[in-house]
Amino acid sequence: MKKFAVTVAVLALGLAACQSKTEENAVGNEANVENAAEADTTAAVNDSATAADAALDNATNEIANAADASGEAVENAADSVANAAN
Repeated sequence: MKKFAVTVAVLALGLAACQSKTEENAVGNEANVENAAEADTTAAVNDSATAADAALDNATNEIANAADASGEAVENAADSVANAAN
């Protein structure tokens, strides 16, 4: 009877130890999922910021090009007026 009681106690302790390990694995898995989600979010934010920066650069370049073209048109018009006056 003592052997049976000892065997049951050992099995119960082993089962309890396995349950603890399972809970630790679940906590570890949850942390891994959270870390992966955070990495994905950071990458998405960085991609969005890079795209916005590129769009802003393109818009700024287009505005500068339009201003240059307008300045050249005014200069050409002034030259035309000066030529007509001569």
